[in-house]
Parts: sequence; structure tokens; C-alpha cells
Amino acid sequence: MFNSKDSKPQNRQDFFNEVAPTWDKTFYTVKLANFLTELVPKFNITLGQTILDVGTGTGVLIPFLLQAVGNNGHVTAVDFAEKMVEICKTKYDQHPNLTLLVQQVENLQFPEATFDVVTCFGLFPHLDNKELALKQLNRVLKPGGKFVIAHALSSQEIRNHHHNAPAVVANDELLSESEMRCMLKKTDFIDIEITDKPGCYLCLSIKA
Repeated sequence: MFNSKDSKPQNRQDFFNEVAPTWDKTFYTVKLANFLTELVPKFNITLGQTILDVGTGTGVLIPFLLQAVGNNGHVTAVDFAEKMVEICKTKYDQHPNLTLLVQQVENLQFPEATFDVVTCFGLFPHLDNKELALKQLNRVLKPGGKFVIAHALSSQEIRNHHHNAPAVVANDELLSESEMRCMLKKTDFIDIEITDKPGCYLCLSIKA
């Protein structure tokens, strides 16, 4: 899944900065674009909403989110890897209803109840402190706001692919369904729906 086995980044941030220049070439395929075209409508985003996309990487989800919110909505996209955000800016910085920032998910710099929807595509296994991240994401969501965790692989496929990755991310996995439900409930999310099948993981929940 990753192509940096020969290098030895010291932490996840170093790793993702290192792979940023080749990320799109490696991962953004026609297959992924088609997958996202079908996936994002399942988020039930409506025109005019404010979206926070965490772990945006090079912004593969951004054009789909911008289309979903329309001209009167706004997308804020953050990543802790500066190189990822730099590449993202070269691709999308011209959009007036898009904000791109370097931020750590466990320490988001937004007021409470800022966003209608938070999307987390391809990120969740890589979070250092998942419970703290969920508390932060719940904090910045408006009451009744939606939280989306999504991947283009099942939890088992992610586990298998990461075994071949550099050591710094080799053990990054999704929680089991029972663990995910428990942690989401603990951090004040409700109405949890999880789909985990080959080629797709989707977890939807609501801020209580």
C-alpha cells in the first residue's frame, strides 16, 4: 500500500510528509474517483452546509465535498502533514469556499459547534489518540451534526495492507465494530451505522 519501506521516518507526521509528493500518483486512481463518486452521496451532505475534512491529505475528497455543499457552503480541510497541505493548496487554493490548514486532529483550533459535518476519509487508523480525536471532533460539531469515517478498503483489507507498510504505520488499524461503537458512544456520538465490506468501510454517527 505504501512505497517508503526503505526509509525510516521517526513518526507518522514525518512519514506522511515524506510520501506526500508521490501520494496522488500512487493512490488517486480512476477506481478511487469512481468509488468516491458513489460514496460521498451516502454522507447526505446538503447545500449550504459547513464541512470539516480531517486528514485531508492531498485533498482527494475536496472536490466531491465542494460539489455537495454548493456555492453557499464551505469546506475546511486540515492535515498535520505540512507537505500534504502544500500540495493540496496547489490543487484547490483558488476555491473561495475552501479553507486549507495545518492542524492536529487531537488539538483542533476551532470554536465549539462550528461544523455541520466532519468527514474522516482514510485517516482514522493513523490517529495517535483516537478517543481524544473523537472528543475534539464532537466538540467542533454542531448539535445533531454528522460524523463520517470512511475508507476505500474494509477493516480487514486495511489490516492486511498495513502489514507491508513501514514500521511507523504498520500497526495502524481500524477498531473492531464493537470497539468503534463503544468509543463513539463514550465520546457522545449516537445513531451509529457501520458498513464494513470488501472495498468499503463507512461509519456514520451523530453528535448527541
